[in-house]
Amino acid sequence: MHTLPRDGLALSSLDEQLLLPGTKGLPITEPLRQGALGIQGWNVLRGDTSFPVAVLKASALQHNLAWMKAFCARHGVTLAPHGKTTMSPQLFAAQLANGAWGITLASATQIQVAHRFNVRRVLLANQLVARADIEAVLALLHEDPDFECFVLADSLEGVARLAQAVTARGLARPLPVLVELGLAGKRAGCRTPEAALAVARAIATADGLVLAGFEGYEGLLVTQDREADIRAVKAFLAELVDLVEVADAEGLFGAAEILLTAGGSAYFDLVARGFAGVEGLSRPARAVLRSGCYLTSDHGSYKRLLAQLDAREAHDAHAEGLRPALEVWSIVQSRPEPGLAILTMGKRDASYDEALPTPLFSHRPGSDGLPRELPPGCEIVKMNDQHAYLRLPEGDIRDSLQVGDLLGCGISHPCTTFDKWQLLLAVDDGYTVLEGLNTFF
Repeated sequence: MHTLPRDGLALSSLDEQLLLPGTKGLPITEPLRQGALGIQGWNVLRGDTSFPVAVLKASALQHNLAWMKAFCARHGVTLAPHGKTTMSPQLFAAQLANGAWGITLASATQIQVAHRFNVRRVLLANQLVARADIEAVLALLHEDPDFECFVLADSLEGVARLAQAVTARGLARPLPVLVELGLAGKRAGCRTPEAALAVARAIATADGLVLAGFEGYEGLLVTQDREADIRAVKAFLAELVDLVEVADAEGLFGAAEILLTAGGSAYFDLVARGFAGVEGLSRPARAVLRSGCYLTSDHGSYKRLLAQLDAREAHDAHAEGLRPALEVWSIVQSRPEPGLAILTMGKRDASYDEALPTPLFSHRPGSDGLPRELPPGCEIVKMNDQHAYLRLPEGDIRDSLQVGDLLGCGISHPCTTFDKWQLLLAVDDGYTVLEGLNTFF
């Protein structure tokens, strides 16, 4: 049973693989073909799975896919979502089927995973420097003429390493390279427009390389001063646009179209607007957004940032924004104190880098109906590797919550929950298991 579109990716091997006892979240005691997960009739609320278990609500995924497709159409931009968020081939397929131009990735090994499942176009939003990693990417391009890969450079040394490797390999087509513009004190990227243009000129004249565009990541501009953040984002995007125009005037671009790409999951509306005025160039320009966390959103950092995005967007006051899709469910294993419940999940199961999980629901297996919302004041205050400490406020919840009850938590920052699960379960709104979604970290 497949709940999401697959867009022709080579996913049959995942359906046919045998899941073994010990697969986190599954209740199996003997091997089970993954494609048969959806016919088992398991329901999380009945306690049919093992706990903890990570679930993705299929209805929320479908809503978010459609939301982003409409957003891109409305703003005339292209989406190449950051696949490192999920590293799930099934979710890559759903994104491509909903109009994504390609998949953005963060490492050579992630590119190899995407290619294994027949993703045809990738953007490596990182520097490709290690000899073995360069060779791995060039091998794919050499062996598969229909596979496209765009890479970044932010230094003359990086350009030289790429050019030397491409020349040594004898690649039949030039490697498309984008110049990365960075931010002072932040991660990779040229620190000044002058440095970025120097790298662009080096790419344009290097054997085996072609200048394909410019790239940046504005998502690092998040502080407590939101107005200052937005001004900084707009200024950064304007610098990228200026670089494209200057490089085009110098005749540096060699690809069929010019790529201009940015856009994490916090400001992608500003990116769409900031790139909208790029016109009058020597060849077509393509504005590429790279948001990845839109697909699942969250109940923490992105929920807050996306609420601000919704307010800025405001194209339809009645339109629903992105929905949180990802939850981690655990079970109450101990009630050692009146105001404390210990849950069977911890740092091995849920994000904790940006905030601890948000307790949402409780449910007693065997009871009717959907889970009940937890009262205000319930809070995860600490996590160990396999334990979460749920503080309970004064009131009925202290008397009613028992050992064996289920707890559903939202998370903050999807990336660092996905990488803790080799298999997540897609569920319907009643928490019946529909299919398994794999990750490859």
